[in-house]
Amino acid sequence: MVKIIGAGFGRTGTASMKAALEHLGFAPCYHMFEVIAQPERAKDWDRALDGEVDDWETVLGGFESTVDWPGCTFWRELMDFYPDAKVLLTVRDPERWYDSVFNTIYQFVQEPPSDDDFSTRMRPTVERMIWNGTFDGRFDDREHAIKVFEAHNAAVQEAVPADRLLVYKVGEGWDRLCEFLDVPVPEQAFPHVNDSGSIRDLVERTQREGKFPSPFES
Repeated sequence: MVKIIGAGFGRTGTASMKAALEHLGFAPCYHMFEVIAQPERAKDWDRALDGEVDDWETVLGGFESTVDWPGCTFWRELMDFYPDAKVLLTVRDPERWYDSVFNTIYQFVQEPPSDDDFSTRMRPTVERMIWNGTFDGRFDDREHAIKVFEAHNAAVQEAVPADRLLVYKVGEGWDRLCEFLDVPVPEQAFPHVNDSGSIRDLVERTQREGKFPSPFES
């Protein structure tokens, strides 16, 4: 049963937050890395885009938290389905966010398609949901993309009751997050993963190992 709904877009520290939430006991946490590791999960999100998901446990059963896309696209639906779940909105300076997305994950869709599972199963869903859906096929229009980002964050903050929402910038550390979730502060440092220079390696490792490589695992 999902206890934490991540409403923040990708490249707002969501990989670090995934690792942090799992370390705090809200594991597993559903992130785009779950679809990268298991591309067959893309069909669940195609059903969601088609409005065919009424029972979100058929998609997220066994997970205790979500962050990043694809979950953040459906934050309203998840809020309704999991009324006791808290909502975590990861945010970032809009200009830096755009640069990060443009220089990393957006470049993946500029590459010629291949015949691997990522391209044949996952890529069409990602393009439909994010680049052609959320950003209306206009992500390369910087001003438009930033307006979408800011409007999304504003909509979340307007819709979610204050006692159910944490707006969080990764880099703040554990304290506010742990207070919000009512869990002890760990002794370990807050994780920092998936910076712009490492994302391709992280994606390839996730594909190769079939799971997200947590920094807390030895």
